[in-house]
Amino acid sequence: MTEATLWYLIAAIAISGLITLGLRALPFAILKPLRKSKLVQKLGLWMPAGLLLILVITVLRDEIIARPGEIWAIAAASVVTVVVHLTCKRRALLSIAAGTACYVVLLNLV
Repeated sequence: MTEATLWYLIAAIAISGLITLGLRALPFAILKPLRKSKLVQKLGLWMPAGLLLILVITVLRDEIIARPGEIWAIAAASVVTVVVHLTCKRRALLSIAAGTACYVVLLNLV
């Protein structure tokens, strides 16, 4: 490897590192002014629920398409998920695990 090629590689790695560092630091640099923004506060309130809604619709649609004869199992597991979520202090991990377990049991044992 020639000396020019070595310095070229070192410069490329250094520039890539600086760009990566800058891109990772940028959100923290603009975070303080954004905390006071009304739009960001509203997005912070509604985005988690919106993203979960999109996820639920996508998963349910895919399961209904993949297993059209087992819509009853999908509906029952969805009801179990919602009931567990509302009765167990809104613990998402517990409700997802209960709904998934219900769905797997219904598909395999019934």
